[in-house]
Amino acid sequence: MPALVNYDSVGNDEKKKTFQFTLDDAKGMLNQSQRQFYEKNGFIVIPNLVPEELIDECKQRFLDIVDGVADAGAILRMKDLSLKDKKGLPNERIYNKIQDFVWDDALSKYVCLPEVLDYVECFTGPNIRAVHSMLINKPPDSGNRTSRHPLHQDLHYFPFRPANRIVAAWTAMEHIDDTNGCLVVQPGTHKGKLEQHDYPDWEKGVNKMYHGVRGAEDNDRVHLHMEKGDTVFFHPLVIHGSGTNISPNFRKAISCHYASSDCHYIDVRGTSQENIAKEVEDIAARRGVEMDFMQLWQFRSRDVRGNQAML
Repeated sequence: MPALVNYDSVGNDEKKKTFQFTLDDAKGMLNQSQRQFYEKNGFIVIPNLVPEELIDECKQRFLDIVDGVADAGAILRMKDLSLKDKKGLPNERIYNKIQDFVWDDALSKYVCLPEVLDYVECFTGPNIRAVHSMLINKPPDSGNRTSRHPLHQDLHYFPFRPANRIVAAWTAMEHIDDTNGCLVVQPGTHKGKLEQHDYPDWEKGVNKMYHGVRGAEDNDRVHLHMEKGDTVFFHPLVIHGSGTNISPNFRKAISCHYASSDCHYIDVRGTSQENIAKEVEDIAARRGVEMDFMQLWQFRSRDVRGNQAML
């Protein structure tokens, strides 16, 4: 099913409600119908937002980083579970994601792109911090279906609140549909709570830190078919994931999560987020970085607009 784009389909009762998930914006980036759509569904697609030239530059930077041509620095390179021990494959085939590139000379151009930040401001307000950056390289599936991403909520990974002042920007780097593993979202789930996340019981295994919400597979979902440069903004409680890439080609997307600089950190000990906090801390320790969950988030993020505050 293609992306929902009928922003005039919100009923009159919805139009009378006070906006909770979007903010008044002096630039007028979102019209009333778009705001109402996001309030109801928790996501909005903006077509052709990111220039193709920048997308091509980011793609080449990804290839240079995984091939060792460019210095990765603090960027984390992640391998597909089913291919990590294979020999003789090109690095583009082995690495399914890089993340934490907010300070990279090339990739940070996406993170700081004014066209993206103008929309982000509709959700976070004027003081914006980039908190998590990723370039996802979904390879043609190896036959183990490890290219899919379980249905999850991004707030599971974030030790800061309030959730309503956090938003993801996710940009297609090429044509994306059901064949190559498009993003799927469950509309309206942003109005729920943070669910328990665990590794799914998949026969062939699942990639590191790919936690999911058990039972979410039974809910209605929307498949977001997108073109190069299209960008979806979504709430951190929206349940979403992506399918298997059954095409012969790679499927790339670049994304960044943003939060209001006025957000505050929370203690996740004793909560459903404790498992991911420990896992993230353990991975960092194996790379020689001794930091707690909060410190790691401070380290991997940067202010991109407005005034610096709590985060």
